Amino acid sequence: MIDQELFKENFSFFDKEVVLEIIDIFINEYPDRMQTLELDIKNSDSESIKFNAHSIKGVIANFIDEESKELAKELEYKGRNNDNEGTEEIFQNLKISGDKLIEDLKELRKNYM
Repeated sequence: MIDQELFKENFSFFDKEVVLEIIDIFINEYPDRMQTLELDIKNSDSESIKFNAHSIKGVIANFIDEESKELAKELEYKGRNNDNEGTEEIFQNLKISGDKLIEDLKELRKNYM
């Protein structure tokens, strides 16, 4: 879940159009990013898990969603340590949390239109 106060604070210096663009890019790229990460997990590709989880974590951090960020961080850590145990469960939790993030962003987006 997005910390809306921190979100507004972080994006307070941006034009509304820029905020909308940042939100839209994330919403549009998110499904492909998650699909890639899921494939990495299915293939037990630790290096790719580390890289793609790190990338997702960084983007999510922009939106002040600690739960999703921490789950992506866990996957990054698992990939870094070549530890595939529990990655599917963590991924499923990230997917649930990330889907909530998308819904939150769609709602927040309305404030910038």
